[in-house]
Amino acid sequence: MTLSPDLFPILIPAMFLAPLLAAALCLIVSRRSTLQNTITLLTLTLTTVMAFGLLMLADTYDVGVVQVGGWESPFGISLVVDRLSAFMLLVSQLVLLSVIIYAVGQGIRDGSKEQPVSIFLPTYLVLAAGLNNAFIAGDIFNLYVGFEILLAASYVLLTLGASQSRVRAGVSYTVVSMVSSLIFLVAIALTYAAVGTLNIADIGMRMGDVGDGVRNAIFAVFLVAFGIKAAIFPLSSWLPDSYPTAPAPVTAVFAGLLTKVGVYAIIRVHSVVFPGGSMDAVLMVASLLTMLVGILGAIAQSDIKRILSFTLVSHIGYMTFGVALSSELGLSAAIYYVAHHILVQTSMFLIVGLIERQAGSSSLRTLGSLAMASPFLAVMFLVPALNLGGIPPFTGFIGKLAVIRAGAQDGSVLAWTLIAGSVITSLLTLYVMVRVWSKAFWRPSADSPEGAVDAFPVSLLPAKDRVEQEERESPGRMPFTMVAPTVGLIGVSLVMTFAAGPLLDVTDRAAQSLRSTEYIDAVGPDAAEAGRDTTRGSNAVDAERPADRAAAGAAAEESAEGGR
Repeated sequence: MTLSPDLFPILIPAMFLAPLLAAALCLIVSRRSTLQNTITLLTLTLTTVMAFGLLMLADTYDVGVVQVGGWESPFGISLVVDRLSAFMLLVSQLVLLSVIIYAVGQGIRDGSKEQPVSIFLPTYLVLAAGLNNAFIAGDIFNLYVGFEILLAASYVLLTLGASQSRVRAGVSYTVVSMVSSLIFLVAIALTYAAVGTLNIADIGMRMGDVGDGVRNAIFAVFLVAFGIKAAIFPLSSWLPDSYPTAPAPVTAVFAGLLTKVGVYAIIRVHSVVFPGGSMDAVLMVASLLTMLVGILGAIAQSDIKRILSFTLVSHIGYMTFGVALSSELGLSAAIYYVAHHILVQTSMFLIVGLIERQAGSSSLRTLGSLAMASPFLAVMFLVPALNLGGIPPFTGFIGKLAVIRAGAQDGSVLAWTLIAGSVITSLLTLYVMVRVWSKAFWRPSADSPEGAVDAFPVSLLPAKDRVEQEERESPGRMPFTMVAPTVGLIGVSLVMTFAAGPLLDVTDRAAQSLRSTEYIDAVGPDAAEAGRDTTRGSNAVDAERPADRAAAGAAAEESAEGGR
């Protein structure tokens, strides 16, 4: 079935407006939790379906553009969906929907009247709106607005329950995010001073006329701003202290998505605005340090949440490694790895939430015998853990192999150094996962160094008491509404394994578009002058065959490289 490009002007703004309007409705009916749950689930189901439609449209018609208010680029606000943004939208909506089913299910089963559910769901929808806005932003200031929406919603979600540790982590996270936002604003101001526009496509057209020194300085400021949000070393120290204190659903969606918005922003500005690769050596060194420092930090931890937080930092290095190679193969591998890591990291944190519910703690010093107590939970942990460790044939292995292949194609000494670092990081990740598996699931609970565990945790409120293991009441069976979305995300990652060929074809086409002038041609001010209908997509009038599009993209890339 072929979708009409006329759907672009409907679906693109709806990705932002639908969750925002749903958040307002949830506040209006804040006293009716069942209705709030229904509104939230229906809205995120709808945005997931729309994101799938946008991916089909973008893969057929390349780029869809909506000029808000009828103001043409570069004067108006451009909302843009290409293959990269559509792919990110779809993966993020799957995660948002799965996590909210998990959270609602936990609240129904284990909740109490004191839980701040009337605030949680509207804030979660605002987070979704900010996330979607960042992915469809066609100008740099609108991208900043998306980040600020994320920041405001994130602070509320991090501090739910208002415990001392959560407020402290929330304040720390907010201060770091505000510093990042300030640096981002400085980068925006420098960009406007240099080229006189904020439209991403228009900046890409004009930045080539700016001197190398100024251009590299602006790019460096952008990399610092986005590097903080993506948690790239040495700008990553805030993350392991912020995420583990939040409730399991919040930690899961943060770990899966928020850092990837920073990676997405790096990919976008690197490919469209600064395509020359002038900062690639710096980015590659930062990627290597991110991989190694992150995984060494994970080895030193004894709490599963903190272990996963450090591995999250570590694997950001694989994504930025692919970006820094400045090749289609590297970009394609980075995009595939981003999707893999979003799904696997989210499912791992959801599983840790189930471990906390069943065992009362996520500390390796108190856990033991989980495989005997809950064999299904053990299997649920094992599959994404092996995936994260890069064991074939899972997506982690495919993604890492794609990144390594792109590095080998580059052939530079620095690229081979990063390949060695990638292999070492993968082996150490597997070691960390095996250590968690052996201690939490197979070691007899009587041999754990500490016997006391947290009191039975509820969905959003932190546990306040410590009890002895043998005195803790049984939590009962794991709720289906918590298990089902977790298994669903694991299943999607397995589907990505079996459908790796078609998915890599999509990421290849996305990388090809990013490396060509396709985005600029569809969004920039010349699009209207050339007579394109920018509300219908760059190839809406005469949809080309995939082979023709590939040939056209290769020609455009050769032309662009010759012009540089």
